[in-house]
Amino acid sequence: MSATVDGIHVVSTETIPGFIIKDQLGVVSGSTVRAKNVWRDFTQMMKNIVGGELPQYTELLVESRNEAFMRMVADAKARGANGVVNLRFATSAVSPGAAELFCYGTAVVTE
Repeated sequence: MSATVDGIHVVSTETIPGFIIKDQLGVVSGSTVRAKNVWRDFTQMMKNIVGGELPQYTELLVESRNEAFMRMVADAKARGANGVVNLRFATSAVSPGAAELFCYGTAVVTE
């Protein structure tokens, strides 16, 4: 993955092509915890009976991923970074019906 958001180059690799890493500023992260909606659960349970994609859950995951990503970018920007390398995503169950989506990487200064 490679993206540039708010002047921050974000990559899932160890280096940013075309740039030299001058300093590492440490791990930056962003996370969000989301709970499932009872109505959404019911409609998706009905969809699960016949099979196929669960589009409302997919939408929830995309929204959560974007929120965690933007919070990580804001963390990097606040530290004075202009790049993030080794981008990763992780999920974990927080409680029944709620999950955390966590985004992290290493903030760097490049030239």
